[in-house]
Amino acid sequence: MESAIHRFHDLFAQLGLPNHQDDIGRFIAAHRTLGPDIALPDAPYWTPAQSSFLREALQQDADWAELVDQLNQALRVSQGCA
Repeated sequence: MESAIHRFHDLFAQLGLPNHQDDIGRFIAAHRTLGPDIALPDAPYWTPAQSSFLREALQQDADWAELVDQLNQALRVSQGCA
């Protein structure tokens, strides 16, 4: 069975978010406040459907899991940067 190839902008589209490069940059800049104690699917800005999708992608190690991991890293508060 062949894996689907998804790109970062495809993940945003899957989440029902604007998925142009500028839109993605604005979303990440606006939401880059996720501390280490909050799981990505539990962030307060997701709808229940978005949260469920993110959780399932990670739990099932689905085709989307790698991109969800990238999003997770992008939304984390940078540590050690002043």
